[in-house]
Amino acid sequence: MTETVTYELMVNGERRVVEGSWLGESLLFALRERLGLPGSKNACEQGECGSCSVRLDDRLVCACLVLAADAQGRSVTTVEGLTGADGDALTDVQRAFLDEGGVQCGFCTPGLVMSVHDLLDRNPTPDDLELREAISGNLCRCTGYGRILAAARTVVARRGEASLHESEGPA
Repeated sequence: MTETVTYELMVNGERRVVEGSWLGESLLFALRERLGLPGSKNACEQGECGSCSVRLDDRLVCACLVLAADAQGRSVTTVEGLTGADGDALTDVQRAFLDEGGVQCGFCTPGLVMSVHDLLDRNPTPDDLELREAISGNLCRCTGYGRILAAARTVVARRGEASLHESEGPA
């Protein structure tokens, strides 16, 4: 008989209890199957495709490679936990993916969105090489990455324009 455990996770700012888990269960399985958060996709289960990317204590990780029980007491942010400015349901990154056609089948999209958010949180003005490096851990079979990179560039440009307008002050 397999021993089961119960533990608490802080997921998207909310304390969640995971019951009936076995010790070898991945964070990806716990998020999708136990907590009902299907945004992180289950593709390779080997950390090669990036479809299951989440932030663990503000560090981008593949949830398939993290034991769920090891995430106890740590902060997990999934694509469902991203929120747009001013109450918008979509973040500026998600909006740019839609605007630029950076989604096709959508399977890789959550991981790519998480990767772009992670980069822009660390570096608000990345160059093209940094953008390419940030998404290099994400496999996409549909887009050829051109539109995904266009979406990331759009976010950088829009944020730069917003920053410029803020620094100008009231007219």
